[in-house]
Amino acid sequence: MSASATVRVMSPEEIAARAGGETPFLRLPERGTVFAERAMRLRQLARGHAMADYLDFVADLAQAQQRLLDGLAAAAGPAAPALPDADALDRAARAGLPPLPAADGPDAAWRGLLRALLADLQRSAPAATQAVLQRLAGADDAFLDRQADALLGGHADGPDLAAAPLVGAALQVLWTHQVCAVQAGTAAHQPSRGAPFGRTDDERACPCCGSRPTASITRSAGESLGQRYLHCSLCSTQWHLVRIKCSHCGSDKHLAYQSLEAADAEPAEGAGSRAAQAAVQAETCDDCGHYLKIVHSDRDPFVDPVADDLASLTLDLLVAETGQRRHGVNLMLLFGEGAAEPPPDTGPGG
Repeated sequence: MSASATVRVMSPEEIAARAGGETPFLRLPERGTVFAERAMRLRQLARGHAMADYLDFVADLAQAQQRLLDGLAAAAGPAAPALPDADALDRAARAGLPPLPAADGPDAAWRGLLRALLADLQRSAPAATQAVLQRLAGADDAFLDRQADALLGGHADGPDLAAAPLVGAALQVLWTHQVCAVQAGTAAHQPSRGAPFGRTDDERACPCCGSRPTASITRSAGESLGQRYLHCSLCSTQWHLVRIKCSHCGSDKHLAYQSLEAADAEPAEGAGSRAAQAAVQAETCDDCGHYLKIVHSDRDPFVDPVADDLASLTLDLLVAETGQRRHGVNLMLLFGEGAAEPPPDTGPGG
């Protein structure tokens, strides 16, 4: 069942004061662990879950993504994904745009990444998945590029839903690698230049690639204590957005939180407090009628925005019954639309 609760959200000033300093705006993905940690969380969530088979498959996929990303660390030559040069980074910064825009489409190297991912998975994938793997492995470049464009651009005809998690996984590896490589290259070769990624004009989109979030996560340590970060659906970058703002329309007026409650939980007494302390909630906005999941690392230190979003599909179904529309994009499980609806054009800052 679904339970709602009134939660007092601290003001940005209160949160900053408790954090003891300025909140870091960006949390870039860690190349060596980003997908491996997701795989571990998926396996943890799969135990006894109604979607156990699918969560285990996505865990295998995440582990394959990690192996592929590890290999890209040493990639060089024409097969290596292209990276923006210093001038391109500067132009993006001056224009207030992300320097690795998903809207421009993927580097051609992405198809090689997909085929390597498919070959890896074919060694252990269950029989039910083998047909999709073989179909994609035999597909021509034009078909694969159409699938990538559909995922990245939210085309009306939508992507092949069976192939989408595999295509999405390869695109995630590509963009995560590019973010890590640009950051590492700037630090190593242009240390005086400053950070290659920063704030852009649209605070609701990823400042690295311009994609929409999968979910948000509240941090539980250091200077980020109590702060909410949106988690990019494509490159795994996390960027700070104050918790009093809707991630879709920017409103700070009518936000509420919905959560799941175990079927065997004690009714009535304590329901509100349990809902307020749930590790996974849906943050709903009555002004725009959209919602985004929020996961709390202070309530469960192992939460992962992608994994926990997948495992809480029932919450999506129940919130949708109230008329709310999903804002988050999870490339591992699309909802028949290919991408979430873009936010309203309210100008920079909402």
